[in-house]
Amino acid sequence: MEDPVQTFIHVCHENSKWMSQLPEKLWDIPLYNLALPGSHDTMTYCLDKRSVSGNESKLLKYLNKWLPCIVRPIIMKWSTTQVLTVTEQLEAGVRYLDFRIAHKANDPSVNLYFVHMVYTTVTVQDTLWQILRWLETHPLEIVILACRNFDGLTKKLHRLLVAYIKEVFRSKLCPRNVVPTLRTMWRRGYQVIVSYEENVEVKKHHELWPAIPYWWGNKIATRDLIKYLEHKKKMGRPGKFFVAGINLTENLGYILGHPFGSLKKVTLQSLPCLKIWIKQQQPGSQKECINIIAGDFIGNDDFVKDVIELNAKINPPLHCQSKGAGTSSISFSAS
Repeated sequence: MEDPVQTFIHVCHENSKWMSQLPEKLWDIPLYNLALPGSHDTMTYCLDKRSVSGNESKLLKYLNKWLPCIVRPIIMKWSTTQVLTVTEQLEAGVRYLDFRIAHKANDPSVNLYFVHMVYTTVTVQDTLWQILRWLETHPLEIVILACRNFDGLTKKLHRLLVAYIKEVFRSKLCPRNVVPTLRTMWRRGYQVIVSYEENVEVKKHHELWPAIPYWWGNKIATRDLIKYLEHKKKMGRPGKFFVAGINLTENLGYILGHPFGSLKKVTLQSLPCLKIWIKQQQPGSQKECINIIAGDFIGNDDFVKDVIELNAKINPPLHCQSKGAGTSSISFSAS
């Protein structure tokens, strides 16, 4: 039987340069009309269990204060959505990173962290440098950074964050007036698209893109989530980038009612049904087409590979085909 660790290493290597290996017929199609794999709550692999967010419910903060030995392990099991580091996710083929950025309450420093009920141990600043180092060794790969939520950020901290983004990525940042096709971005040396969920800053900086819509089902049942996503598709896709989130969501009541459960267990149980749904999707510009698909625990069940292979259905001039059409595979030979 093949060692699962070795299998994962092979998959990572295979997908690490998938954009550069797409056929030339896709190089002039905007990235918002391709299928792109993403990770939901990208940075939760490094949560600090001692650091519950100050913005959580009063009940959660109360329980954390008086029953930390019981509550913190439960919170960690339901807050963790990824186990791969940001570099490993990029290596695995993820090209959309979901950054929930926060400043800790009563922290006198200007350090920024990521948060999902719990703050991370790593800072935003250090993570941006990690991404840059990966991009420098993968010059034809494009990454979308979705900066969101901004818990506790003041106007000053927003200014510092944007300045830091510009300092780290410099000429790799793609301005929002560019139609982001692979050919255009390769020619101009662009590798990073930054979506920023703060309109005031977006208006000031042409390097920032508006917030990317995220289809969040807020469902704990897989069938309900798929029903929600199909409803959103029938309503019509946004004109540019958008995310279909295949992540399941629990509330505090559900968590406390399932103390021996975990988000990972729920996610893994849902993957067979979600895999079928993913394979039925079609990238493109038409009403029911998809763009970014973001999930939890992205290293499992060929999620990234399944999303990448949806691009094989595209036959320019771009249009949506019926479900099940266009089953040819993408060639991953070196370009």
